[in-house]
Amino acid sequence: MSDAPTPMMAQFLEIKADHPDALLFYRMGDFYELFFDDAVAAAEALDIALTKRGKHLGDDIPMCGVPVHAAEGYLLTLIRKGFRVAVCEQMEDPAEAKKRGSKSVVKRAVVRLVTPGTLTEESLLDARRHNFLAAWADVRGEGALAWVDISTGELRVTPCPRVRLGPELARLAPREVLLSEAHEADLTPLVAELGGSATGLSRGSFDSVAGEKRLCATWKVGSLDAFGAFGRAEVSAMAAIVDYLEITQRGKLPLLRAPLREEPQAVMQIDAATRRNLELTHSLSGGRQGSLLWAIDRTVTAVGGRLLERRLTSPSRDLSTIRARQAGVARLVDDARLGETLREWLRQVSDMDRALSRLALDRGGPRDLTAIRDGLTRADELREVLEGAEDLPDVLAEAARALGGHEALIDLLDAALVAEPPLLARDGGFVAPGYDGDLDEARTLRDEGRGVIASMQAEYAEATGIGALKVKHNNVLGYFIEVTSTHADKMFALSDRFIHRQTTASAVRFTTVELSELETKILNAGGRALEIEKRIFGSLSQAVVAEAAAVGEAARALAALDVTAALAHLALTEDWVRPTVEDSRLFHVEQGRHPVVERALKAQGAGPFIANDCDLSDGVGPACWLLTGPNMAGKSTFLRQNAVIALLAQMGAFVPAREARIGIVSQLFSRVGAADDLARGRSTFMVEMVETAAILNQADESALVILDEIGRGTATYDGLSIAWATLEHLHDVNGCRALFATHYHELTRLAEKLDGVRNATVAVKEWEGEVIFLHEVRKGTADRSYGVQVAKLAGLPQAVVARAEVVLRALEEGEAGGRQATLIDDLPLFSAAPPPAPVAPKGSAVESRLAALHPDDLSPREALDLIYELRTLATKA
Repeated sequence: MSDAPTPMMAQFLEIKADHPDALLFYRMGDFYELFFDDAVAAAEALDIALTKRGKHLGDDIPMCGVPVHAAEGYLLTLIRKGFRVAVCEQMEDPAEAKKRGSKSVVKRAVVRLVTPGTLTEESLLDARRHNFLAAWADVRGEGALAWVDISTGELRVTPCPRVRLGPELARLAPREVLLSEAHEADLTPLVAELGGSATGLSRGSFDSVAGEKRLCATWKVGSLDAFGAFGRAEVSAMAAIVDYLEITQRGKLPLLRAPLREEPQAVMQIDAATRRNLELTHSLSGGRQGSLLWAIDRTVTAVGGRLLERRLTSPSRDLSTIRARQAGVARLVDDARLGETLREWLRQVSDMDRALSRLALDRGGPRDLTAIRDGLTRADELREVLEGAEDLPDVLAEAARALGGHEALIDLLDAALVAEPPLLARDGGFVAPGYDGDLDEARTLRDEGRGVIASMQAEYAEATGIGALKVKHNNVLGYFIEVTSTHADKMFALSDRFIHRQTTASAVRFTTVELSELETKILNAGGRALEIEKRIFGSLSQAVVAEAAAVGEAARALAALDVTAALAHLALTEDWVRPTVEDSRLFHVEQGRHPVVERALKAQGAGPFIANDCDLSDGVGPACWLLTGPNMAGKSTFLRQNAVIALLAQMGAFVPAREARIGIVSQLFSRVGAADDLARGRSTFMVEMVETAAILNQADESALVILDEIGRGTATYDGLSIAWATLEHLHDVNGCRALFATHYHELTRLAEKLDGVRNATVAVKEWEGEVIFLHEVRKGTADRSYGVQVAKLAGLPQAVVARAEVVLRALEEGEAGGRQATLIDDLPLFSAAPPPAPVAPKGSAVESRLAALHPDDLSPREALDLIYELRTLATKA
């Protein structure tokens, strides 16, 4: 038996050899088949049956497959599980292959590599999130990061030294990061830690000299100077992205907008730990619900949702930008009716950005064309609404100007398309009647063939004078004219028009040239109609892509309007105020609130959020608040809410407060809570120290730092000394604004030694042995930590709580008397005598009287008398 593979399997192996790191989706009719190791891996990942097909080198060939029509869902699962997929399509009709011989194999080729950063299909993407593909380059010590969302075509680049790569990746959250083979091994763990997939490319992909030519060819320009001044590393990173897109898209580049250079100083710097601690886009549990984005998102369009996330994760440091955005929000707060009108129109807007990208990549469908048509129509209507308003701020006026000027494209698409087309062009039925005469004729023949034949039969009957003439059809003759034998002579006399086909015992059959032509048209009408529609779809797609720049500008204007109107709606419904943002070190918030916690309390019906003031406005030197108070009192919430208020202010939003004045925050650092990093062998304390070290080494005087419980993961005096030194460093060296929460009451003495440190505490109240959290931040210090009371609230057994109180009193008395060294003898691990059984509380006369009542038996008069009786009993008690 020969070990030579079959022609089909030989073709598979040849194509697979070119894509060893990807699963090969090999098209066979209506299925994508996978073989060998690909099949084993895919069957396990997709939870589908693993079968076999033939043998190779004496062994069975593992095989599995997925239907072509359902492939997108399987692709998404594989991509999420870390696979890359090479899609191999049939490049010719099987009938064409058979012409070359019975054993000829259909020509196949990989038309696309599907990777996490190159998704465009609607079903594979989150409509409200960007899907970034990034590339980091290093040229002689100069680093740069470029990123693109090929589903929208937006390409940006920024200088990025190695030390800033982690924070930048945390900001962008790219799905895939391209790395040079020189850095792949070193940086892959960092990319994976931040949730991305690392892809290594050859050094040639990052070559800046060849890359500059590649970029110029992409945008058809002689020099990149038209777009800005880019350094070698920036050119290298962008060139790697374009090279990778050419590889994965098989030369069919997506529509890439002109590159934009972001200055590092243009946005607030926020590291990965801070983003995680503040739960900006994801809660600590991993979902969107419970995050800051979840709490503030009132956008009504997908493109607006993506822009809101981008602004939230990249707050601006440019005062003019911040104030311009605030002015737009304020205008719609003052004119709530205009804001709601805009939101009603925006609800009807489709995602034009992604529709445009799919059309450019030949992955679009009729609904993408209607998305462009409907989006531009709504844009034009929105422009009229805005033009009717007075005194528009720049952000709204600029958006209005970008929304118009698309009448010709709207008219074309409106005339060509039905209101609600099918998903796929191959389904047909999306071109409107009356748009194309040939299409209308083909559809008539396809859909009304019987009516056309009936009309022709009537015409022939009238022309011959034979009322019994019939036009019939069979599989042998096709369509034919049949008359009885008695009328044969009359038909033969008209032989110049009627052509004899067949004579039977009782009838004679004829045909005509026009009947034969009509038969051909009817038989081919369905296919012809579909081909005409495909041709029209292609021409309409080209017309849209030709206007890509203007369409993209309109989409961006709609996004800006949506975000502005959404933030105005948020401010009105949640009672937020416009903050004053200035170029200073001021930080003054009156009655600030945490939007996520406040929303959660409202949903639970748990009462109002307790608002608090925060004033770090020393104005000259450092301004630090040292916050003490028990657990559960709200220290962490207070810390986070002020960081969130600063962030919201600089993204251009209103803030949850009665009044706020914020000096520009250059960097935002948060170290609130920590967990073990088992993968790196780090304890909770080590994680805490690493994050604290990053803050102390990087924070400048314009930074805002919030630190919670520094030093709690080690011995008491070790932790106290670390917290003490950290606060001193923030005050003396960093000189930044800071909120520092601690249980180490000894630190409060620093307020007497450091001019820029102020003490504050979260108030609590004790009542009958219970602790009540007031959640109010006041000046001063806490006298106790109330840890035992919190443990009691948590449900620790009463015996444990009682024993803890005894130990606590002994420790406090020992410390006061200088007896710490002898306490170990006074407090054995286990108490010699068990704790006394709890004494049942004595019931009062009021309680006894109430227990004996049957409320259903009381008349109104008896109930009133009972109230007086209970009052008398209570007075005696």
